[in-house]
Amino acid sequence: MINKFGKALITMFGIGYFKYAPGTLASFVTCIIYYLLLINDLIGSIFYYLILFLFLITIYSIISIDNLTSQFKKKDAKEIVIDEFVGQSIPLLFLSFVGLGFFLSLPNWIMQHYHEIMIFLCFLLFRFFDILKPFPINIVDQKMKNGLGVILDDILAGIYATISLIIIILIF
Repeated sequence: MINKFGKALITMFGIGYFKYAPGTLASFVTCIIYYLLLINDLIGSIFYYLILFLFLITIYSIISIDNLTSQFKKKDAKEIVIDEFVGQSIPLLFLSFVGLGFFLSLPNWIMQHYHEIMIFLCFLLFRFFDILKPFPINIVDQKMKNGLGVILDDILAGIYATISLIIIILIF
């Protein structure tokens, strides 16, 4: 039972089995989840619960990946997409934490659609760093062939995406 739940979780309940670009799809679904929370004003009231949830999902995923890796063809199998959920959540949680006040200096046309634009920007930045894997993400990806390595390279991509988002906002 635990193995079935663990496998369902690390494949994001089947998204990892999608034939084309399962990682991108997992990131996109994560963005949709956060978008729905944002537009319904739910993130503010559950922000700290989201942090706790993300932490618990990360720990459980690392353990599950290590325990279930034999059921996949390779250590960082394309079916394992919970790492995209964790990494993509980092810039999205940043947006939730700083709130609208951080973006008041942006042009009015952006402010009218800021949720959509910022979530799309988070998606693009995260996917860019997750696919490109600049230093030290590439080292983690190449050297750490375990559950921690699978998750950590996406955490780093999420941090890079967040830093890039801050720089983009400060430039504008």
